[in-house]
Amino acid sequence: MKCPEREDDFAARRQRLRGLSDEELHAHFWSLVEKIVEPLIEEARTHTTPSIERSVLLRMGFSSLEAGALVDAIGQHGLLGHGAGRLVLELSRKKGISVREAGNALLAGRYWENLPL
Repeated sequence: MKCPEREDDFAARRQRLRGLSDEELHAHFWSLVEKIVEPLIEEARTHTTPSIERSVLLRMGFSSLEAGALVDAIGQHGLLGHGAGRLVLELSRKKGISVREAGNALLAGRYWENLPL
């Protein structure tokens, strides 16, 4: 399958950028990058899966069994969209305890009312 050849319009498209300084071109480039990346960031913010959340907890030092149980418990409380790792981390900071202590406390049924949402 052959794609149709695109008309070369580089010279015409370049005209609006021709008078910009290096600093202005730099700023323009990064504004375009932000437009491209914005939907990806929003998607990551609003969509997660238990697998992703388990992976985050594994990297925080929890065992596979602990991570799975935490994700299940957080999901049962309807809080998975807040990010399991983020909830455990913020709880540990709020209570002044380690991340593992915070996660294990949640598994033991404690501190659910203290989770920062």
